[in-house]
Parts: sequence; C-alpha cells; structure tokens
Amino acid sequence: MRGDEAHAGLEGRLLAHRKLLARLLAGSPGPVRAAIGDWLAGQEVLNDGQEDPGAVPGEGLALELALSDELRRIAALCEDLGAKPGGAAR
Repeated sequence: MRGDEAHAGLEGRLLAHRKLLARLLAGSPGPVRAAIGDWLAGQEVLNDGQEDPGAVPGEGLALELALSDELRRIAALCEDLGAKPGGAAR
C-alpha cells in the first residue's frame, strides 16, 4: 500500500506542476507565449512508433516518450486556459 501512496503523491505533484506551468504560460505576454510555443512544438516531434504498430519502445525511449507526452499535455492545458502557446490570448 505504501507504494500506491507514493505513486499517488508523485502524480499529484506532477499535476500541480503541469497546471502551474500552463497558467504561467497562458498569462505570459504574446511574444513569450510564441517563443515557448515554438519550443514546445519542437519537443513534440518524438512519437511512439505509430508508423510501426507492432513496435515496442525500449526502456531508454520510455522516458523520452513520457517527456514528450507531458509537454503536449502542458501545451493543451494552456490552450484550455484561454491562450495558445504560440499566439495571442483568447
């Protein structure tokens, strides 16, 4: 049970950081959002082997895929908060 509590705590921290980062980005001036949005878009290039449905990512790739996924989630949350990372606030 201790492992489940640790996992839940870690996931809660990750969600808090994601929400904070998205809120900061959404409230940033347009040029800052554009620069960070461009950077985020460049980080989303890594994919999970979709071109080969039978491919299984190795251990070394799992961290990179998780990082790429987290950055996509931050960008999406920022959009949900009312501002596209690379554009003006809505």
